[in-house]
Amino acid sequence: MWQYYYAGESHLVVELGSTIDLSINSDVHALAGALVALQPRGLREVVPSYRSLMIFYDPLVITAPELRAICQGLMKFKAICRPHQREVLEIPVRYGGELGPDLEQVAEETSLTTEEVVAMHVRRAYAVYMIGFLPGFPYLGGLDPRLSLPRLKVPRTKVPTGSVAIAELQTGVYPLSSPGGWRIIGRTPLRFFNIAESPPSLLRPGQWVRFRSVSGDEYAEIADLVKANRFRPRVVLMDAEHA
Repeated sequence: MWQYYYAGESHLVVELGSTIDLSINSDVHALAGALVALQPRGLREVVPSYRSLMIFYDPLVITAPELRAICQGLMKFKAICRPHQREVLEIPVRYGGELGPDLEQVAEETSLTTEEVVAMHVRRAYAVYMIGFLPGFPYLGGLDPRLSLPRLKVPRTKVPTGSVAIAELQTGVYPLSSPGGWRIIGRTPLRFFNIAESPPSLLRPGQWVRFRSVSGDEYAEIADLVKANRFRPRVVLMDAEHA
């Protein structure tokens, strides 16, 4: 059962569940998409998170009870539906070495080889649960449980831009240089946040991604293309049930 909370006079929070779960998160994004498509009067913005949706609205145009009724109607008439296919954006990654300083430790702590860790990381498609922590930082759900490890006991004071990291059952990419406690297993040359772009974030909540291992030479080639603004990530269509 969905829960509704008032967050001030112009924000309504719809809580769709109590756990971090892919099914719940998919419903969050489906509700967000349905509201954006419907564009009820007074709607300003929707911000999805793991298990809830914050709705920004103009209280002089629409009331919170009216918005709540709209959300309930979308649920009642099953306007929220999951797509049969998903667009999956491919992210090139150079794993290990200086660009992935924690890869060997991850392999050791999971009783795997570094090759097996990389193979497991690239095998799955990941859902963008939400964007947060840093501008453009994607929280990606669906990491193989065999790679699940806690965050570092002592976080790094500086994590390089583009670092691909894992923590517990999630993986993510640091869009900017910052402190961080996730385990770094590689790096991508893609820009995940660029204030000059519209939108500035490469990824959006509800999107899907898949990682692809590249050689050092290919990494350098893509990095040059990114700098010249001549690289566009590959996007593939996948059946939703297989993503």
